[in-house]
Amino acid sequence: MKKILDLIAIEIAAAFKECGYDENYAKVTLSNRPDLCEYQCNGALPAAKEYKKAPIMIANEIVAKLEGSSMFSETAAVMPGFINIKLNTDFLADYISGMGSEEFLGCEKTENPKTIIIDYGGPNVAKPLHVGHLRSAIIGESIKRIGRFLGHNMIGDVHLGDWGLQMGLIITELKKRQPDLVYFDDSFEGEYPEEAPFTISELEEIYPAASGRSKEDPEFKEEAMQATFLLQNGTRGYMALWNHILNVSVNDLKKNYENLDVSFELWKKESDAQAYIPEMVAYMKEGGYAHISEGALVVDVKEETDTREIPPCMILKSDGASLYNTTDLATIVERMKLFNPDEIIYVVDKRQELYFEQVFRCARKTKIIRDDTKLKFLGFGTMNGKDGKPFKTRQGGVMRLENLISDINEEMYKKINENRTVSDEEARATAKIVGLSAVKYGDLSNQASKDYVFDVDRFTSFEGDTGPYILYTIVRIKSILAKYAEQNGGQALAEDKTVMPAASESEKSLMLELTKFNSMMESSFEDIAPHKVCAFIYSLANAFNKFYHETKIISEEDKNQQKSWINLLQLTKEVLEVCIDVLGFKAPDRM
Repeated sequence: MKKILDLIAIEIAAAFKECGYDENYAKVTLSNRPDLCEYQCNGALPAAKEYKKAPIMIANEIVAKLEGSSMFSETAAVMPGFINIKLNTDFLADYISGMGSEEFLGCEKTENPKTIIIDYGGPNVAKPLHVGHLRSAIIGESIKRIGRFLGHNMIGDVHLGDWGLQMGLIITELKKRQPDLVYFDDSFEGEYPEEAPFTISELEEIYPAASGRSKEDPEFKEEAMQATFLLQNGTRGYMALWNHILNVSVNDLKKNYENLDVSFELWKKESDAQAYIPEMVAYMKEGGYAHISEGALVVDVKEETDTREIPPCMILKSDGASLYNTTDLATIVERMKLFNPDEIIYVVDKRQELYFEQVFRCARKTKIIRDDTKLKFLGFGTMNGKDGKPFKTRQGGVMRLENLISDINEEMYKKINENRTVSDEEARATAKIVGLSAVKYGDLSNQASKDYVFDVDRFTSFEGDTGPYILYTIVRIKSILAKYAEQNGGQALAEDKTVMPAASESEKSLMLELTKFNSMMESSFEDIAPHKVCAFIYSLANAFNKFYHETKIISEEDKNQQKSWINLLQLTKEVLEVCIDVLGFKAPDRM
């Protein structure tokens, strides 16, 4: 289904052409003065320069040509040459009826599906998820869902950190505590136990203890580095421990991500890329891409047009050890080999922009990606507390993600309980659903690159630009539809999705908001901008609520008019539900 702006532009372009002007001037936009008109065309202004005419003269000619068009109820030329446009309510009603009948509510699936990998996890094993992991998970999941809705092959990768010094630290600390474990017996040749010698709680205590100890005890750190070396060279007992660490950690991570309704198609790890490093390094050397600089192997990525210093991308340290750069480049090699993606999008802290600039340039210069493969960096800002500083616990520590979610759910439960007409069990379940909307909408309604204040009171409010307000609107529509079905003997909604011309300004405003759905979805994906979905549904919810407060739907005696309004509400509900689904949450039936 064509976007409504495109349909309007076609009509305006025909008028420009018939008047003897280049139809490229017939660009149409949403009005920046909705009090005056709904759409506008400013093409007469640039056309005036080419055709040596006053812009208002050109605008008047176009308006005269548009007289009698069934698409518009009003077109007007306004000084110095704007063309103001209002849609005919019959045309608008036909368009809305078409949306209701379309499988994807007027959105067209892409004609050229892309394979797109999104790297949006990045947690380290043996560590709990904390609030710093929130934005990557929420933003990445939403981008994946938007792309999938439009027909692209979206692949989410958690990309776990599992192969650095942290592993050696954990193994060394465990050895100090339990030296008799079979994993530390070099002479052991049997099968190692299936059960890990630690729980997730113990593991999460072991790592910080080991990390702190390494900073104060040089000998301990040296042992940890040796343990890391032995692990990375395949020492049998250490590999078995590493697998235990992975299994215990990943099971816990999956549980926590599931609570966020975030999922990954791939649970790849840094260690998966290690097998690709030797061949990649050899290729870079043989191809003349890499050279030795101060003992290290590097690739120069600076370009003549750079206005800032871009350091070389280091591939190997002087002692031959690999770095994050090495692993990330090898991961790109792996992804190209296994999935041959058209794009790879990295959803990470914006402070890593220079690092990824180096990695991307190195990947392109060394041709480990196709010429047409896009590497995109989506850097997100910091989630801050009300004091403007990075969000912390009341004690000043980094807050665990599960604790943050639990606190939000408890706050929602209290608010739902204030007017509770449901059982405690349902109130708890509803609080969990609405709490997730508060967290996700609170984050996604901000442009990703910007820092924002995580304000629990504001995010959990049922009023204003919040997730709970959006859900309350959907629940209100569900209630009206249920009453209508009950009024008609439980009859399901009719297959006929016809909507009559708007009977009021608020109804027309609601219809106009709905027509923006398909163009908004495309724009939010092209710009990697989930906040555009939030802005759209907030405007749509406001338009619906204004229409609802001015219209007696259930008590309407004209059955045709009532049925038309019900179809309009059904479409509004479906559009809102698609939007919250791509944002990563859902609506309850009651609140």
